[in-house]
Amino acid sequence: MESGIPTFRGPDGLWKKYRAEDLATMQAFQANPKLVWEWYNSRRENMLQVEPNPGHRAMAAFEQHFQEFMLVTQNIDGLHDRAGSRKILKLHGDIWEVRCVECGVSRIDQTVPMDPLPPHCQCGGLLRVGVVWFGEMLPPGVFENAMEVTRNCDLFFSVGTSAVVYPAAYLPQLAKTHGAYVVEVNLEPSAAADYADEFLPGKSGEILPEIQKMLKLP
Repeated sequence: MESGIPTFRGPDGLWKKYRAEDLATMQAFQANPKLVWEWYNSRRENMLQVEPNPGHRAMAAFEQHFQEFMLVTQNIDGLHDRAGSRKILKLHGDIWEVRCVECGVSRIDQTVPMDPLPPHCQCGGLLRVGVVWFGEMLPPGVFENAMEVTRNCDLFFSVGTSAVVYPAAYLPQLAKTHGAYVVEVNLEPSAAADYADEFLPGKSGEILPEIQKMLKLP
């Protein structure tokens, strides 16, 4: 990832270090919440050491410029928030959210490191990170809202995604079907390239700021 946070997939991804089923499932959390939290503690610490890249900041500038704008992201790192974006639909949740598995109360908590581990709610229940684990549904209403804004948009940007993880991968096709002009920004064409009217090869942290300059946005 351009901001320096390791991804799950790829040669340097966290898949090389851990098996997903050891960490990113409710079953794993129930079996060993301390281990799961140690991993997320490490990830949260890494995320605080990096800054939003120019692509994140360009997105925040687009939000200020376009009256009808929505950012739909699979990222959980909170960098879009730190860049200034506010109209965000987080399909896979937020690593900075903690949620009680007993009473369901949730809050944003940027304490790093969390101590002791695993953390507990005031009700005594275990707190988990507010990300979507394997086998879980997306947050209620989030994807439905993403589909609604996609169906009604005139311009759809698919940025830096492999477009292989569903249901998010369906959005470029949905946008095209409903008449939007679809632009893909990526190092190489993704699985969604067939639906793109235009392909802009390169890093989002370079291409999006160029578009920002063309629009003469601050």
